[in-house]
Amino acid sequence: MISVVLLILGCYFLVKGAGFLVDGASSLAKRLKISELVIGLTVVSFGTSSPELVVNIFATIQGNTDIAIGNILGSNTFNSLFILGISAVVFPLTVTNNTVWKEIPLSFLAPILVFILGNDQLIDKNNFSLLSRVDGLIFLSFFIVFMYYILGTLKRNDIIVERVVTKQFGLAKSLFWIVIGLIGLCIGGKLVVDGAVFIVHKLGVSERLIGLTIVAMGTSLPELATSVVAASKGNANIAVGNIVGSNIFNIFFILGLSSVINPLPFSANINIDAGITILASFILFISMFTGKKYLIDRWEGIFYILFYVVYVIFLINRG
Repeated sequence: MISVVLLILGCYFLVKGAGFLVDGASSLAKRLKISELVIGLTVVSFGTSSPELVVNIFATIQGNTDIAIGNILGSNTFNSLFILGISAVVFPLTVTNNTVWKEIPLSFLAPILVFILGNDQLIDKNNFSLLSRVDGLIFLSFFIVFMYYILGTLKRNDIIVERVVTKQFGLAKSLFWIVIGLIGLCIGGKLVVDGAVFIVHKLGVSERLIGLTIVAMGTSLPELATSVVAASKGNANIAVGNIVGSNIFNIFFILGLSSVINPLPFSANINIDAGITILASFILFISMFTGKKYLIDRWEGIFYILFYVVYVIFLINRG
């Protein structure tokens, strides 16, 4: 019971902390005359992924590496299948040409790199597989390339992002909300990791299972809220771009940073989950050419959701 309370409280603090951080940072950016476009691509994007980042930092420092890897793979699978599925059911999602041919392929490449770099034992015949600090630097290098691409699209004005409705605060209040947001994220991240570890010990299940399911779903709540609300308003670009961008950010930045902080042992059992994450990205890409071109229709959204439910049932049975 205590572990469940810790998880619920942790998720609450993560979501509220992310919200306060975005409000404070957006207000501060506006005071510094930074455009709404840049705020949307940086502050808002970072804000929705900050729960995954904080949870992974705590899990990595505490040595709960299966939670760290499971959180990222589980979040990406949850994002691609469940959140996009729900969003498409709410409102069919039309995807831009840029997203189809550049961003979705990059989000597809990310878990493939996780599989390749994590399988030292399988590929190099080593006795032990892990995501090393060098692997982490490779991920971070890809993230820098992605940010360079984003800046390029900004200059060409061919990217559409959410219009940031910024609450205008004074300087002191903006900084106050940033600090409160960071504190909330830290408290939430600590509670989520501790709650997950308690569940592992209490139920005798693996850290990987908890990371792939409960932790991944909890840290993806900001993405869920952002994409579903955007879909309900007919803003398909925001709904899809939020998910694809988050998936790229999760692996290249968060998993990369986690690996640099502390190399992450990569169990052979994780290969199945990495494969599912790869498959989810591949299904998203293929969906662009089934039915109406560049459209995720309601029936495809239902398929995404059912696929995810089957995967979770498989995870629970596997233990």
